[in-house]
Amino acid sequence: MEPIYLDHAATTPLRPEASEAMAPYAAERFGNPSSIHRWGREARAALEEARERLAGLLGAKRQEIIFTSGGTESDNLALLGASRAAGRAGRPGTVVCSAIEHKAVLGAAQAAAREGTLHLLLAVDETGRLELGALDEALAARPAVLSVMWVNNEVGTIQPVQEVAERCRAAGVLFHTDAVQAAGRLRLRMDETRCDLLSLSAHKLGGPKGIGLLYIREGVELLPLAYGGGQERELRPGTQNVAAAVGFAAASAAAEQEREREAARLGELRDRLEAGLARRIPDLVVNGAGALRAPHILNVSIPGADQEALLVGLDLEGLAVSSGSACLSGTVKPSHVLLAMGRGAENEASIRVSLGRTTTAAAIGRVLEVIPAVVERSRALAHQ
Repeated sequence: MEPIYLDHAATTPLRPEASEAMAPYAAERFGNPSSIHRWGREARAALEEARERLAGLLGAKRQEIIFTSGGTESDNLALLGASRAAGRAGRPGTVVCSAIEHKAVLGAAQAAAREGTLHLLLAVDETGRLELGALDEALAARPAVLSVMWVNNEVGTIQPVQEVAERCRAAGVLFHTDAVQAAGRLRLRMDETRCDLLSLSAHKLGGPKGIGLLYIREGVELLPLAYGGGQERELRPGTQNVAAAVGFAAASAAAEQEREREAARLGELRDRLEAGLARRIPDLVVNGAGALRAPHILNVSIPGADQEALLVGLDLEGLAVSSGSACLSGTVKPSHVLLAMGRGAENEASIRVSLGRTTTAAAIGRVLEVIPAVVERSRALAHQ
């Protein structure tokens, strides 16, 4: 059968708008944007135009956008930069985040802890939604920064970011959100939701790999993770990737233009897939069911199935899905997200199916034939 790609939460195909916009800056317009001659000025103009476009899409100011290498670097700069700035100012550098954050956030928080700060995890309920009572307790201690992701990358749960942002603002605490999975699916406007720090990654919405951004609200102080030149307000030194920045802006503009229509289409396909799998697979559990979820992610647990056999079997059938975050590829350990939600038992398998711009209704029909058959074989193997 024709292979079917359903791992868009891991990465997405490059949009033609991005490829076309990038082409000149990957070839003849090769100048260093820090150079003062015409080649450098041309590159600088393209870089700043990309920054301006992205700022406009986010309802932000141009100077509030810092280009990074992707979501991981943005998350690290937000958390470690805020923690170190607080420490230098003589304030507690405590970092607080939810228990289901991306490993980039959890790893940055753990690194801050090794530097002598406190690291607190906030519990979530069985749907993956943040416990707001625990949030208020954490805010009372006035941490340096609190991080809650907008959309969970494994189960798709949408967090109450507006409410979290308001509570952080009232408590005088910096609020960061990893919005990597929200971009292109939800409305992200910094003039409507008062985030202090926000991370995005281009390749999750049809842009190139290797570039992301960190939105830093005007007046927020961070310390850099690296040192050298004065690029990106001295917070991210090094020669900028102009071609990637241009592609990022083009992909973001295209994604925003079709966002509402595409979110509705993907939501319908996701619901059809979810209902079909529930009918065909006994005891199937939809992780995050009951919570508001992003339209492109479906995560299910299958009691009595072997995790590795299931993923290998689906791959052999030409179906690309995952067990969760791509950062944990090659592992069959229970997901930290599912464990925090009270799932992830040893005798069950979990898969994440994530839809995107290239997903069709015909593909979903084929998937509804393939997954139940592979699950049946996986369950038989697990009971041998």
